[in-house]
Amino acid sequence: GYFEAALERVPDFALAHVGIAKVWAGRRQMGFASQSEARARGQAALSKALELDDDLAEAHDTLAGYREVIAANAVPDGLDLITGVEINAIVIRDIGLWEGELHILGFGMDADDEAFEAILATQRDRRRERFEQTVNRLRDLDLAIDDHLHGLSTAEDDALGRPTVARALVSAGHATSVEDAFGRLIGHGKPAYVPRRGLGPLEAIVAIRAAGGLPALAHFSDAPARVELIRELAEDGLGGLEVYHRSFDAATVLAVSEVAAELRLVPTGGSDYHGDTSAYAEAHAGLWVPPEVAAGIPGAGKGGSGIVGSAAQP
Repeated sequence: GYFEAALERVPDFALAHVGIAKVWAGRRQMGFASQSEARARGQAALSKALELDDDLAEAHDTLAGYREVIAANAVPDGLDLITGVEINAIVIRDIGLWEGELHILGFGMDADDEAFEAILATQRDRRRERFEQTVNRLRDLDLAIDDHLHGLSTAEDDALGRPTVARALVSAGHATSVEDAFGRLIGHGKPAYVPRRGLGPLEAIVAIRAAGGLPALAHFSDAPARVELIRELAEDGLGGLEVYHRSFDAATVLAVSEVAAELRLVPTGGSDYHGDTSAYAEAHAGLWVPPEVAAGIPGAGKGGSGIVGSAAQP
């Protein structure tokens, strides 16, 4: 298969083992493998992935992961690799959004687009500033985490964020879990919360479109109740809606897919993993995106409207 071919080319490619684990999860769901066999095979693949890299994580505001895979020549024949990014867009209007944000995904941007890279670099600079301000605020609260950041450099790490702070709070004994850290200390309105600065939704959509990509709204389970908001974004150039997410149950998948179909948005899927509540391999093994959905994403941003969405069958 594709993932085995990748491992033949790059034996230490941890993400290929993640892919194998996902395949076994899919075989179990479709009845092509017994639960015991799928669990054993999948767990073996997950263990190998974690052995190779126990700190795998997707990043916001960067195309570095794409470039690393291309540079390693680790894309097997027959497998399409496209650029992907997630931008936390700031919504100034008070319309009842959690933390006043919408997360905009981008698929298929030109990795060599200098203007887009400059925009992402500015986003990363603002992310670093927020990270440093949060660490300083925690220090002022006598909740210092400096000794628990494991040598991270804000000058070099392209995706520092609150999950990193949360894990450091747990390591320092200031929180019992990542969820506790967000709930008591660094979540919206909490003592160490620092507001985000950055692009708005329209700016993010325009930037992704200008770089040849497909902009999609991420993990928005409220989509069925906020159709007019999504319609407004679609009129501004939004081209996709994340229908498959590891937190969505079958009913949510179906409801969100119907919104995508109504607004003619490309359905997408993803794990939204940031190293916060589980291992990368486990998160991906628990996610299933139908092949026809994945096949519709590459190149969908090039022509403007992409493909017509259709109701998903969970």
